[in-house]
Amino acid sequence: MTLPPITGLLEALVKTQVIEPQRAADLVERARKEQEPLLQVLMSSGISGASIARAASRRFGVPLLELESFDTTDLPLSIIPPKLIESGTVLPLRKRGRRLTVALADPSDQGLIENLRFSTNFAIDVVAADPGKISRLVEEARNSSMAGLDNLDEDLNNVQFDNEGIAEEKSDDPLQDDIVVKFVTKTLTDAIRRKASDIHLEPYEKTFRIRYRIDGMLTEVPHPPKTLSDRIIARIKVMSRMDISERRIPQDGRIKLKMSQTRSIDFRVNTCPTLFGEKVVMRILDPTSAQLGIDMLGYEPDQKELYLKALNRPYGMILVTGPTGSGKTVSLYTGLNILNTLDRNISTAEDPAEIVVPGINQVNVNTKVGLTFASALRSFLRQDPDVIMVGEIRDLETAEIAIKAAQTGHLVLSTLHTNDAPQTLTRLVNMGVPAYNIASSVNLIIAQRLARRLCNNCKKVDHVPDEELLREGFTPVDVQSGIKIFKAVGCDQCTGGYKGRVGLYQVMPVSEEMGRIIMRGGNAIELADQASKEGVSDLRQSGIRKVKAGMISLEELNRVTKD
Repeated sequence: MTLPPITGLLEALVKTQVIEPQRAADLVERARKEQEPLLQVLMSSGISGASIARAASRRFGVPLLELESFDTTDLPLSIIPPKLIESGTVLPLRKRGRRLTVALADPSDQGLIENLRFSTNFAIDVVAADPGKISRLVEEARNSSMAGLDNLDEDLNNVQFDNEGIAEEKSDDPLQDDIVVKFVTKTLTDAIRRKASDIHLEPYEKTFRIRYRIDGMLTEVPHPPKTLSDRIIARIKVMSRMDISERRIPQDGRIKLKMSQTRSIDFRVNTCPTLFGEKVVMRILDPTSAQLGIDMLGYEPDQKELYLKALNRPYGMILVTGPTGSGKTVSLYTGLNILNTLDRNISTAEDPAEIVVPGINQVNVNTKVGLTFASALRSFLRQDPDVIMVGEIRDLETAEIAIKAAQTGHLVLSTLHTNDAPQTLTRLVNMGVPAYNIASSVNLIIAQRLARRLCNNCKKVDHVPDEELLREGFTPVDVQSGIKIFKAVGCDQCTGGYKGRVGLYQVMPVSEEMGRIIMRGGNAIELADQASKEGVSDLRQSGIRKVKAGMISLEELNRVTKD
């Protein structure tokens, strides 16, 4: 009788004489009939995991590793897609630079290795390990975020919430309630420590995923068991003063976390019902982000000078434009902090106010009771203002009142959602604002993006061909000068080679010639051409300056500026 071809892990077991060829063929047939993974059939047939690991190591030339010494709390699980982790056959052990060491139950599985390489964008170093121990450590590591809660740093005991003491549903297990309270506190404080801007808590059918948005990118963190998801979300809703009995509609709330006597952090909380529970997203609002100072935002010297000149004018309008999360609010509040002196009356209308600043009169719009941006602006104009900030110009009514304020002796700051500075002017025209009003009131437009800043500890020179640099927008002079381009590597002091963010700006004063173009009905292309003639750098050119300065990578520049 001719035996079927035996390959992969079974071949390793036969070659190392762990099992006979006939038994290997029988196991293949059994796996086919029972529709079970071959590895599971091997383990259930009495073959030890240690024997499988030794055979794989010898046959495929990969190191054999004993997993007993690994601390599950330090394993980089978030790098691997959850579906691969749940298989229990792969365990990420260590990340060093752009290389990831993984323990595999079957090192011959080239499809899995290629999947890991593609999904993580890391070079994969494979070691063989006992399949049973891999499966057990995966389960331990997935729950490790709960195991260490009783040993939190003492600093956690100093954290206080303004909303403590509110009635909350209790479970039958007091220990579980204690774990939930500690876990929520740990999640919030860890997010602040890692400088995250948002926290996402997402319930799915079998898992409960938690992700932080760090430097603009979502990163998965260790998560608790699915069984605790409802209690964790209920705890957050109680802290946010939401109705915990209402799970059918979205709700909004706010949490204030007192880190110390002098520092508090606000969380803007939103819930949204999904198929498997309520998803919670918390925006972290740190007042210190508005106190960075203009020098920390990344403006080039000429751009900074234009912004400060516009802020020093007694009237007119400054508009900041860009997509959600591009740092518009921080740019506006940096300007407001410069203007926030005893001799000025400053009022803002926002939806909602994200950063609380003493000395500035801040109003949250509330459309349900008729407090809109437009009605707030009308009220401000009756309160002797010097400076007005409108969170966003969304409609013609708001735009007309803001422009009228800018024309009658007030400095007005606001935002719009457009791709660049020239498009902002044509957007106002399309909203119905008369061209002559735009030309006479808008002083300065700032378009911006946020790019991840390279980690100075691990960045390395990226050898990019001259032809490619020219295609990317660098000048022949740049190429001939031998500029150094850096790329992200990754180390234990950063996130994937990046640490923090820096702004890319297009700062465009509205000149007399631009006013003429608007008056005669010109389009955004004509305005962009005129801006270029006047020496205004667009977002791409601003980004190239940051690449040449070694602040950002060419890859990151393309991510945030290429259409």
